[in-house]
Amino acid sequence: MNAREIMDSEDFKKCAAFHGHVCPGLSIGFRAAKAGMQWLKENRSEDEEIVAIVETNACPVDAVQVLTGCTFGKGNLIYKDHGKMAFTLLSRRTGNGVRVALRTDALDINEAHMALLGKMAEGRANPEEKARFQSLHLQRSHEVLEKPETALFTITPTQMTLPPKAKIESSEPCEKCGEPTMRNKLEMVDGIKMCGGCLEGRR
Repeated sequence: MNAREIMDSEDFKKCAAFHGHVCPGLSIGFRAAKAGMQWLKENRSEDEEIVAIVETNACPVDAVQVLTGCTFGKGNLIYKDHGKMAFTLLSRRTGNGVRVALRTDALDINEAHMALLGKMAEGRANPEEKARFQSLHLQRSHEVLEKPETALFTITPTQMTLPPKAKIESSEPCEKCGEPTMRNKLEMVDGIKMCGGCLEGRR
Protein backbone atom coordinates (compact mmCIF):
# COMPACT_ATOMS: atom_id res chain seq x y z
CA MET A 1 0.00 0.00 0.00
CA ASN A 2 1.09 3.56 -0.58
CA ALA A 3 1.10 6.20 2.16
CA ARG A 4 -2.35 7.54 1.30
CA GLU A 5 -3.88 4.06 1.47
CA ILE A 6 -2.20 3.38 4.81
CA MET A 7 -3.42 6.69 6.22
CA ASP A 8 -6.94 5.81 5.09
CA SER A 9 -6.81 2.44 6.88
CA GLU A 10 -8.79 2.00 10.11
CA ASP A 11 -5.68 1.07 12.09
CA PHE A 12 -3.83 4.25 11.13
CA LYS A 13 -6.90 6.41 11.71
CA LYS A 14 -7.19 5.00 15.23
CA CYS A 15 -3.53 5.83 15.90
CA ALA A 16 -3.90 9.36 14.54
CA ALA A 17 -7.08 9.95 16.56
CA PHE A 18 -5.40 8.76 19.75
CA HIS A 19 -2.26 10.82 19.15
CA GLY A 20 -4.12 13.89 17.92
CA HIS A 21 -2.34 14.42 14.61
CA VAL A 22 -0.29 12.74 11.89
CA CYS A 23 3.47 13.10 12.13
CA PRO A 24 6.64 11.19 11.19
CA GLY A 25 7.03 9.91 14.75
CA LEU A 26 3.55 8.42 14.82
CA SER A 27 4.27 6.83 11.43
CA ILE A 28 7.48 5.27 12.78
CA GLY A 29 5.56 3.80 15.71
CA PHE A 30 2.86 2.50 13.36
CA ARG A 31 5.38 0.72 11.16
CA ALA A 32 7.37 -0.61 14.14
CA ALA A 33 4.30 -2.00 15.90
CA LYS A 34 3.02 -3.61 12.71
CA ALA A 35 6.43 -5.20 12.07
CA GLY A 36 6.76 -6.48 15.63
CA MET A 37 3.25 -7.91 15.84
CA GLN A 38 3.65 -9.59 12.47
CA TRP A 39 6.94 -11.14 13.59
CA LEU A 40 5.33 -12.43 16.80
CA LYS A 41 2.26 -13.63 14.89
CA GLU A 42 0.10 -12.16 17.65
CA ASN A 43 -3.16 -10.26 17.83
CA ARG A 44 -3.74 -7.07 19.79
CA SER A 45 -3.43 -7.62 23.52
CA GLU A 46 -6.80 -7.51 25.27
CA ASP A 47 -5.24 -7.92 28.69
CA GLU A 48 -1.52 -8.56 29.30
CA GLU A 49 -0.82 -11.15 26.60
CA ILE A 50 1.75 -8.85 24.99
CA VAL A 51 4.36 -6.73 26.77
CA ALA A 52 5.92 -3.70 25.08
CA ILE A 53 9.19 -2.16 26.22
CA VAL A 54 9.65 1.28 24.65
CA GLU A 55 12.92 3.21 24.75
CA THR A 56 11.43 6.63 24.04
CA ASN A 57 8.52 8.66 25.41
CA ALA A 58 7.95 10.40 22.08
CA CYS A 59 5.23 10.19 19.41
CA PRO A 60 5.83 6.59 18.21
CA VAL A 61 4.70 5.15 21.54
CA ASP A 62 1.10 6.22 20.96
CA ALA A 63 0.88 4.05 17.84
CA VAL A 64 2.52 1.17 19.70
CA GLN A 65 -0.13 1.42 22.43
CA VAL A 66 -3.03 1.47 19.97
CA LEU A 67 -1.82 -1.41 17.80
CA THR A 68 -0.43 -3.72 20.49
CA GLY A 69 -2.94 -3.03 23.25
CA CYS A 70 -0.04 -2.47 25.66
CA THR A 71 -0.80 0.43 27.98
CA PHE A 72 0.61 2.03 31.10
CA GLY A 73 -2.66 1.38 32.93
CA LYS A 74 -2.56 -2.37 32.26
CA GLY A 75 1.05 -2.58 33.34
CA ASN A 76 2.25 -4.12 30.08
CA LEU A 77 3.84 -0.93 28.69
CA ILE A 78 7.32 -0.46 30.15
CA TYR A 79 9.27 2.74 29.52
CA LYS A 80 13.06 2.82 29.52
CA ASP A 81 14.53 6.31 29.14
CA HIS A 82 17.16 5.49 26.50
CA GLY A 83 16.16 8.13 23.95
CA LYS A 84 16.00 5.54 21.15
CA MET A 85 13.35 4.75 18.56
CA ALA A 86 13.42 1.12 19.66
CA PHE A 87 10.54 -1.11 20.71
CA THR A 88 10.63 -4.63 22.13
CA LEU A 89 7.48 -6.76 21.99
CA LEU A 90 7.19 -9.92 24.07
CA SER A 91 4.55 -12.64 23.91
CA ARG A 92 3.45 -14.29 27.15
CA ARG A 93 1.80 -17.03 25.09
CA THR A 94 4.96 -18.20 23.31
CA GLY A 95 7.78 -16.58 25.28
CA ASN A 96 9.11 -15.10 22.05
CA GLY A 97 10.26 -11.53 21.71
CA VAL A 98 11.43 -9.13 19.03
CA ARG A 99 13.18 -5.75 19.13
CA VAL A 100 12.39 -3.30 16.35
CA ALA A 101 14.85 -0.40 16.19
CA LEU A 102 15.03 2.50 13.74
CA ARG A 103 18.12 2.24 11.56
CA THR A 104 20.73 5.01 11.73
CA ASP A 105 20.44 5.52 7.98
CA ALA A 106 16.66 5.10 7.79
CA LEU A 107 15.87 8.75 7.10
CA ASP A 108 17.95 11.46 5.48
CA ILE A 109 18.18 14.70 7.44
CA ASN A 110 16.03 17.42 5.93
CA GLU A 111 17.62 20.66 7.10
CA ALA A 112 14.62 22.81 6.14
CA HIS A 113 12.27 20.53 8.07
CA MET A 114 14.49 20.52 11.16
CA ALA A 115 14.88 24.32 11.11
CA LEU A 116 11.13 24.78 10.92
CA LEU A 117 10.61 22.18 13.64
CA GLY A 118 12.76 24.33 15.91
CA LYS A 119 10.77 27.44 15.10
CA MET A 120 7.49 25.64 15.67
CA ALA A 121 8.66 24.35 19.06
CA GLU A 122 9.70 27.85 20.10
CA GLY A 123 6.51 29.46 18.77
CA ARG A 124 8.44 31.65 16.35
CA ALA A 125 7.03 30.35 13.05
CA ASN A 126 4.97 32.74 10.94
CA PRO A 127 1.85 31.52 9.04
CA GLU A 128 3.83 30.83 5.88
CA GLU A 129 6.44 28.85 7.81
CA LYS A 130 3.73 26.91 9.64
CA ALA A 131 2.16 25.89 6.34
CA ARG A 132 5.55 24.89 4.94
CA PHE A 133 6.29 22.88 8.08
CA GLN A 134 3.01 20.98 7.85
CA SER A 135 3.73 20.17 4.22
CA LEU A 136 7.22 18.86 5.02
CA HIS A 137 5.91 17.00 8.07
CA LEU A 138 3.33 15.19 5.93
CA GLN A 139 5.94 14.49 3.25
CA ARG A 140 8.20 12.96 5.90
CA SER A 141 5.32 10.85 7.19
CA HIS A 142 4.65 9.55 3.69
CA GLU A 143 8.33 8.65 3.36
CA VAL A 144 8.21 6.60 6.58
CA LEU A 145 5.03 4.79 5.59
CA GLU A 146 6.29 3.85 2.13
CA LYS A 147 9.90 2.92 2.92
CA PRO A 148 10.73 -0.81 2.82
CA GLU A 149 10.66 -2.33 6.28
CA THR A 150 14.26 -3.57 6.00
CA ALA A 151 15.46 -0.06 5.14
CA LEU A 152 13.60 1.44 8.09
CA PHE A 153 14.30 -0.98 10.95
CA THR A 154 16.70 -3.49 12.38
CA ILE A 155 14.54 -6.38 13.58
CA THR A 156 16.17 -8.72 16.09
CA PRO A 157 14.66 -11.74 17.86
CA THR A 158 15.23 -11.55 21.60
CA GLN A 159 14.75 -13.74 24.63
CA MET A 160 13.98 -11.91 27.87
CA THR A 161 12.55 -12.81 31.23
CA LEU A 162 8.98 -11.62 31.11
CA PRO A 163 8.10 -9.10 33.80
CA PRO A 164 5.46 -10.22 36.32
CA LYS A 165 1.88 -9.29 35.61
CA ALA A 166 0.56 -6.13 37.18
CA LYS A 167 -0.51 -6.57 40.79
CA ILE A 168 -3.67 -5.11 42.27
CA GLU A 169 -2.88 -4.00 45.79
CA SER A 170 -5.24 -2.67 48.41
CA SER A 171 -4.73 0.90 49.59
CA GLU A 172 -4.40 2.53 52.96
CA PRO A 173 -4.03 6.18 53.90
CA CYS A 174 -0.64 7.85 53.94
CA GLU A 175 -0.16 8.84 57.56
CA LYS A 176 1.02 12.31 56.54
CA CYS A 177 -1.38 13.51 53.81
CA GLY A 178 -4.19 11.00 54.37
CA GLU A 179 -4.54 10.08 50.69
CA PRO A 180 -5.23 6.40 49.81
CA THR A 181 -1.98 4.80 48.64
CA MET A 182 -1.11 1.29 47.47
CA ARG A 183 0.27 -0.51 50.50
CA ASN A 184 3.44 -1.65 48.76
CA LYS A 185 4.22 1.98 47.82
CA LEU A 186 4.14 3.28 51.38
CA GLU A 187 7.49 3.72 53.09
CA MET A 188 8.11 3.78 56.83
CA VAL A 189 9.94 6.96 57.79
CA ASP A 190 10.41 8.16 61.36
CA GLY A 191 7.76 5.72 62.51
CA ILE A 192 5.02 6.74 60.06
CA LYS A 193 3.96 5.31 56.72
CA MET A 194 4.44 7.88 53.97
CA CYS A 195 3.56 8.02 50.27
CA GLY A 196 6.01 8.94 47.52
CA GLY A 197 4.59 12.43 47.17
CA CYS A 198 5.15 13.25 50.82
CA LEU A 199 8.62 11.71 50.66
CA GLU A 200 9.48 13.95 47.72
CA GLY A 201 8.32 16.97 49.69
CA ARG A 202 10.36 15.82 52.68
CA ARG A 203 13.51 15.43 50.58
